[in-house]
Amino acid sequence: MDTKRIGFIGLGNMGGRMTRRLVEAGIEVLGFDAAPERVQAAGARAAASIGEVVGFADVVLLSLPDSKVVEAVVEGPGGILSACREGQTVIDLSTAAASSTIRLAALFRQQDVHYIDAGISGGAAAAEKGTLTLMVGGDAAAISAIQWVFRPIATKALSMGASGAGHTTKLLNNFLNAVSLSATAEVMVAGKKAGLDLHTLLEVLNSSSGVNFATQNRFPKIVDGDYLEGGLTNKLMTKDVVLYIDRLRELGVSSLNSSGPLASFGLATALGYGDLISNRVVDAIGDVSGGIRLKDGQQSKPGEAQ
Repeated sequence: MDTKRIGFIGLGNMGGRMTRRLVEAGIEVLGFDAAPERVQAAGARAAASIGEVVGFADVVLLSLPDSKVVEAVVEGPGGILSACREGQTVIDLSTAAASSTIRLAALFRQQDVHYIDAGISGGAAAAEKGTLTLMVGGDAAAISAIQWVFRPIATKALSMGASGAGHTTKLLNNFLNAVSLSATAEVMVAGKKAGLDLHTLLEVLNSSSGVNFATQNRFPKIVDGDYLEGGLTNKLMTKDVVLYIDRLRELGVSSLNSSGPLASFGLATALGYGDLISNRVVDAIGDVSGGIRLKDGQQSKPGEAQ
């Protein structure tokens, strides 16, 4: 078995960056994407079909928008299930519903194929540098056997348990990210309206109990007009919060804190920021708070000139 050949399906914002890291590590990657130019941009060879990818590789990676797309790629005509063979491993790097992941894993087991769910954290910057954190679910022996796949793209690959555990962990993490980002955006708009110096406000927050990832890593840039473009959009953030709520319902856990981020990122989408980075939620909150921008002179609506 040639363990240095990978198939990659979905070479978008994150998948393309991970593919580039794998190629730079000397691994031959055959890629397939609905936009074929993405495959070339990532340095991979382009496949004409999903079946060609599956026939080429012993390990197939997926980086897709949601469970509906994953299910179509796996179960649809010409999909992975119709082309896979005994002994292969499929690694789903998507942000997906754990219940769907568990169901698909059972289908793959019937064909003696390992289906590993690997939630990722770190965003586009970490994907670019190969410093992602992976939260992995599935068969322990299969996870151990694919560590060579993870090394070029991640500095941490933590086994979380059985199938679905990786994607569950990803949803828990993404929810906390959504809470901290939306809440900090609201606080920064309030600080601006109160006439506070925003850099000094951040200095206070980062040495006090309000410190979080957004205060430390996002808003020091955002207050100077750098939104750190290229990360998760407002639409995708909303999708992740909904997936979190669904997962908690399945687990029988009350979701008492989800209304805030759901309202914030939903507002951003409704106001035209849906396809922009989720950091722009601060502008949506600013819009309904009197047209506030953290940096003076910035555009007041998406697409308007400054």
